[in-house]
Amino acid sequence: MPYSHLNDYPAEIRERAARIRLACFDVDGTLTDGRLTYDSEGRELKSFHVQDGQGLSLLGKFGITVHFVTARGGVIAAQRAAELGATAHGDVADKLACVQQIAAGLGLSLDQVAFMGDDLADLKILPHVGLSVAPGNAHPWVRERVHWRTVARGGEGAARELCDLLLGAQGHAERVLTGALG
Repeated sequence: MPYSHLNDYPAEIRERAARIRLACFDVDGTLTDGRLTYDSEGRELKSFHVQDGQGLSLLGKFGITVHFVTARGGVIAAQRAAELGATAHGDVADKLACVQQIAAGLGLSLDQVAFMGDDLADLKILPHVGLSVAPGNAHPWVRERVHWRTVARGGEGAARELCDLLLGAQGHAERVLTGALG
């Protein structure tokens, strides 16, 4: 069962979440279910969860910058990021270096960064960020090396769980719930 109240989260996770100003997400297996689908012309297709998108949009409205950081290229992740007011970085060989550069450009320390990933390409960055998170179905080597794991699987609301945690830990949940965003 997903966490429904801020007090359901361990105190250490709430404290880490309260400091986050930049949220970075792997794409395949984190924002999608990890399956690679191609049409008859060889074009790649991806499915994103609408609730994840709502959460990512809300982060931006409350001053948390959102970036997609993916080892795969293509226009689909960039298009989805643009729809949500986020920025996508594709064909990233070194996710740690990429996130360090993003954070430095925003004047942030890595302690103010959350990163969500699910597989080996994400391992290098996990010990360096303030809050490392894995979807519930992440590879075991990733799951055992993060600060926190979601209940939901990648592409099935995992990113939304992280977004809700960040919003709650930073005192924004009530404004979201009361519709104060207009």
